[in-house]
Amino acid sequence: HRAGDPGHAGLQRRGAQGGHRHVPVLLSGDGGDGAGPALAAAHRDRTDAHLRRQPAPGLLDAAPAGGAALPVPVAARGHRRRAGGRDGGRAAHRRAGWAGRQAAHWLVLRQHRGHLVGAGDVGLAGAGAHRRRGRHRAAGAAAAEAGVIGRHKGLIALLALAIGLAAVVWWAVPESPPEDGPDTWLLLGIGVVALLAGWSVKRFAALDGHRALATATAALFGCWVVYFWQVGVTVFDVPRVLLPAPSFILQALVDRWDTLAGDFVQTVLKAVLVGWVLGSGLGFAVGVAIDRAPFLQRGLLPIASLTSTVPLVAVAPIAVMWFGFEWPSKAAVVVLMTFFPMLVSTLAGLQSAGRIERELMHSYAASYGRTLLDLRLPMAMPFIISALKINATLALIGAIVAEFFGSPTVGLGFRISTEAARMNMSLVWGAIVVAAVTGSVAYALLVQLERKVAFWHPSIRSK
Repeated sequence: HRAGDPGHAGLQRRGAQGGHRHVPVLLSGDGGDGAGPALAAAHRDRTDAHLRRQPAPGLLDAAPAGGAALPVPVAARGHRRRAGGRDGGRAAHRRAGWAGRQAAHWLVLRQHRGHLVGAGDVGLAGAGAHRRRGRHRAAGAAAAEAGVIGRHKGLIALLALAIGLAAVVWWAVPESPPEDGPDTWLLLGIGVVALLAGWSVKRFAALDGHRALATATAALFGCWVVYFWQVGVTVFDVPRVLLPAPSFILQALVDRWDTLAGDFVQTVLKAVLVGWVLGSGLGFAVGVAIDRAPFLQRGLLPIASLTSTVPLVAVAPIAVMWFGFEWPSKAAVVVLMTFFPMLVSTLAGLQSAGRIERELMHSYAASYGRTLLDLRLPMAMPFIISALKINATLALIGAIVAEFFGSPTVGLGFRISTEAARMNMSLVWGAIVVAAVTGSVAYALLVQLERKVAFWHPSIRSK
């Protein structure tokens, strides 16, 4: 407060009750992020300099990064009790500060790892204090983890019981099913394991905490699905043509891995990747152009919407006739499938910027390009990433289906169609597994990109 301010008298009254405490803020020097001594010099020229005291001796020498200390008058805190209350007579004789301890005369604030910390954390107390506190935090985290394990002993016991009973049922499944059907006790055991499996997955899904718990829940559910698939196909003697067991699919993946690797390169790394990049990039560019020139919206947008209504089975043969049997024809189909989702998402994202923010950029005399880069594109990032995730699955589906209408002797779509004609369903399911894993990995990578790029969005912060 200045000398003439209305709050100056109130501050003096509070100071008479509890005294003043000066809080020097240690400003970082040339190596930090602050303004350094120049800002401190500006404060020394203020008209209320007579209200400030001088820093404590040696404070500037103790600063590792240089700087100045700005004393801030703060009313000291103490225990104030009513006159008739308990211990009221001795409250006035206590020292200022929390719990009767002596109040600190100087509070040195420094910037450390993006936070303001006191002298006892780092800096004046040295890095050793920070390391000691880090060890205490690690010990506390270990104790908390042990507490979590103790609270979930019932869940661990339930999961162990389910796995043990599942192993017993697996051992009791005969290699060749009997002619009169499966045993009643075996079916009862499978039913009990199914109940325990469903209960364990439900308990895992109810846990709150790290994102690894969600991954563990999905992995547990997948393991139970594969287990019951294998047991059910074996017990009920399902023909391989209808549904092969997971063991046969795994054997096909191991035996024909070189063939599936060539199919992966032809379909994913060539047709899908090139078509996904070109289609998404073209949709984004057209979306920005329509936003820049609104008259294009009446001409280009209706034509672009037609691309989403053209059936894939009608476009694929035409693309093969135009671009040949190699991967460019499949990439053309992928471009056609991924263009419209990116166009619509880009337009929606660019329009999501608020009117107040755009008027603020206009008041700064910002050009369209500067407004686009600093305001509208960051606001559109959640929409663009969502379109990329949708296009990743559409591109894979479009390339595989396009290979049904003509392709060289390689490719996931070609492998599925030819091996299905030969009734080699194990290899067909192996190609399906490769495609499914590829789509899941691509989606997971784009989710991680979304968390890095659009971390500010409420839908990302809430996860």
